[in-house]
Amino acid sequence: MAASAFSASIVTYRPEPRLFGRALASLATAIVEARRRGALQDARVVVVDNGPPEARAAIEPAMAAWPAQAGTLELIAGQGNVGYGRANNLALARAQSEFHLVMNPDVELEPSALAEALAALAEHPEVGLVAPAAYGDDGQMQYLCKRYPSLWVLFLRGFAPASLRRRHAAALDAYEMRDVIGDDFVSGVPLASGCFMLARTALLERVGGFDARYFMYFEDYDLSLRMGREAHVAYVPRARIVHRGGEASRKGARHVAWFMASAWRFYARHGWRFA
Repeated sequence: MAASAFSASIVTYRPEPRLFGRALASLATAIVEARRRGALQDARVVVVDNGPPEARAAIEPAMAAWPAQAGTLELIAGQGNVGYGRANNLALARAQSEFHLVMNPDVELEPSALAEALAALAEHPEVGLVAPAAYGDDGQMQYLCKRYPSLWVLFLRGFAPASLRRRHAAALDAYEMRDVIGDDFVSGVPLASGCFMLARTALLERVGGFDARYFMYFEDYDLSLRMGREAHVAYVPRARIVHRGGEASRKGARHVAWFMASAWRFYARHGWRFA
């Protein structure tokens, strides 16, 4: 596998310092391992901080510890909270790479995760976007690849009581692709999670990156569908991460409002599905 230029973006807003430090350190380790395997050469990581200046101290220690052998690390700050997609696009504009990773600050990569994801892109030229196998702190698999959701499924997953979710477990399992996501490579995934998206940079640029009209939520689903019209989206089980994210309904009324507004935009663009 020929070595390639690689870039990555991590968008932050008042991150938990310990989690951010672990995320950044794991990315550095994964870059070094991918370079050792000959999967990449140059690496450029851009942290885009959407938080206020007084909160920036939370990310400074982890950035100061960035090892030189992992490539260059840059900070974009001062733009205010412009939203997740728009912030990632700021980093994408500086990419100058063959492959670009979008990664959340609550994600921890296994050392081989990046090398395995890059290997899948090299082996499958029809694939334009790679999603990893994700696990929680408890070791349980998180099913981040999804089928196109109905409004009913989104309600069940985000807002319904546990008893109602149990009664409709089959619908939720189908949404989370539990029938196919496991230990095997899967191509043709409809929707990938923005917590970890490794893509061909040229394809990302061709589709215009994230739609900046989504402030938060559904921008990754929208991007998956637009990229999926031009290339395959694939699940790569050998690329493993730990993901510590939470659901919108557990983060308060503001996040619920963002979720609802983005859901409306998503369905208005890509088509409504009620059940």
